[in-house]
Amino acid sequence: MQMKILINNIRHRLTVFIHDLLMVPIAWFGAYWLRFNLDVIPDEFFDRAVEVLPLLIIVHAGVNWFYGLYRGMWRYASIPDLIRILQAVAIGLAIGFGLLFLFLRMEDIPRSVPIFYGVLLVMLLTGPRFFYRWLKDHHIDLRVGERVLVVGAGKAGELLVRDLLRKRDHSYLPVAFVDNKKRWQGQEIHGVPVVDDCEAIPQVVEKYTIDCVMLAVPSAKSVQRRRLVELCEQSGVPFRTVPELDELMSGRVSINQLREVSIEDLLGRDPVALDWGGIRTGLAGKTILVTGGGGSIGAELCRQIAQLEPASLLLLDQSEFNLYSVEMELKEQFPVLQLYAYIGDVEDRATVEQLFSRHTPDIVFHAAAYKHVPLLEHQVREAVNNNVLGTRNVAEAADRHNCSEFVLISTDKAVNPANVMGSTKRLAELFCQNLDARSTTRFITVRFGNVLDSAGSVVPLFRKQIEAGGPVTVTHPDMERYFMTIPEASQLIMQAAAIGDGGEIFVLDMNEPVKISYLAEQMIRLSGKTLGEDIEIKYIGLRPGEKLYEELFHEQEKLQQTGHEKILLAQHRKVDWEMLSGAMAEMEQACQQFDNACLMQQLQQLVPENRIGRAD
Repeated sequence: MQMKILINNIRHRLTVFIHDLLMVPIAWFGAYWLRFNLDVIPDEFFDRAVEVLPLLIIVHAGVNWFYGLYRGMWRYASIPDLIRILQAVAIGLAIGFGLLFLFLRMEDIPRSVPIFYGVLLVMLLTGPRFFYRWLKDHHIDLRVGERVLVVGAGKAGELLVRDLLRKRDHSYLPVAFVDNKKRWQGQEIHGVPVVDDCEAIPQVVEKYTIDCVMLAVPSAKSVQRRRLVELCEQSGVPFRTVPELDELMSGRVSINQLREVSIEDLLGRDPVALDWGGIRTGLAGKTILVTGGGGSIGAELCRQIAQLEPASLLLLDQSEFNLYSVEMELKEQFPVLQLYAYIGDVEDRATVEQLFSRHTPDIVFHAAAYKHVPLLEHQVREAVNNNVLGTRNVAEAADRHNCSEFVLISTDKAVNPANVMGSTKRLAELFCQNLDARSTTRFITVRFGNVLDSAGSVVPLFRKQIEAGGPVTVTHPDMERYFMTIPEASQLIMQAAAIGDGGEIFVLDMNEPVKISYLAEQMIRLSGKTLGEDIEIKYIGLRPGEKLYEELFHEQEKLQQTGHEKILLAQHRKVDWEMLSGAMAEMEQACQQFDNACLMQQLQQLVPENRIGRAD
């Protein structure tokens, strides 16, 4: 590498050296040409000019080297470079013509030639240097590159353009900015003009023959990002985005690591402010168990927790491959973390008891659950066994081993459930809430809606259908769901755990619901396809157990504010503990006997608000 740098430096200096030497004869004969009024130079004067030229070349070569004209980079030519050139030319003229006067008495050298020669030589030495810098500063590049429109003239936009202009291997040529701040319009940033506001993206693309739009607004709210994407789609050219603000600030990525706009950019919400100090205090130095640690939420919880320096982190999952993948990832990213990965099922009481006896976890995040609504609708036993009895196994083990905290990860489908999956999750909520009053362990429930790109969710399904050429299947044009990203859900779960006293149902603020049809349309467009031409949307009707609209809380739960703006508190319903325990024992026996009718009866009795089999 050092040798390569040395060779490049030598090549650069040699190029500049040759350039400056070539300027000497051009300036010399140009001076004669001016002296004779741009006419033919008489022979006697021309012969003398040729005779003395080698002396001038030698003199100026030495003087230029002495004054360091070959050390500076033309890309950054400045006033000090001009001063050095003036000094070098002046000294070179004094030495050169001093020698000519001493040896030749300046015969056949007109008196005006030294003046013309000095002026021309200064112009020929400085002109190319400053012209080259002007080309670079105004990105008038000789290469052929994609003409780029940068959306956002703030700090991110300025950094992006600066980086694009500096990197020679990039084939992008920033042509213009658009920004909604009126005070910036009409100004230039690194020579790139701010030409209009963001609403004019389609018109600017056409006017300036733009090949690509780059979104440099990492802190924009989701609503603003959606509007920008709509405008980019109207322009008909490809568009990219810079990384998110938190990624840039953390140093994980740089401004020039452009990527495709993702569905998370459009449906993901505004960045969440977390009390990381309180979260770290609650988790650092603790032994933490995450059940379902190989799943989407469980794995992300492990990633977030691992950063907070727990004493040890335990993973339990029944999927061998998922568990292996997460274990390898965590070991690579956190080599000093005390990590234990166990293959096991929360339905297996012996496995759960063995894990708690061996490690005595301080905190449990219970993410293990079956969640696929249509699949579970006809497999009541499996849903109850995992979501209800499995939760009971882990919760009771936490109670017996004096865990300080147990966090149940629930779902919006547990509210007025219209399916088996939602009913089992609601029953798991009821068990944990009511166990809290009888235990020293704090039992906390966190409830939220759909998570973007989680395993088995609609986003991977749509992506697969788009890759296959369609159609994209949507159950109903009016179906709506709440969405949040996996990292945000995991972070809010930890935040809820930090502020909970026990017995609460925390409901994550999901903002406004999103139509599934809108999600499908946006994913088709973001894939570069045209809706209705390249890929169709096909409506197939509601599947068993599905509702058109999900709810985040029951009308009797009376949501209250908490210390965090994105976390709400729902008042839970108390039930008779003896009755609940007896019903759970009966459900366990029904599972052993595959008595689905009994299980359905118990679900109806224990979750009276459920609407299984009823119209939405």
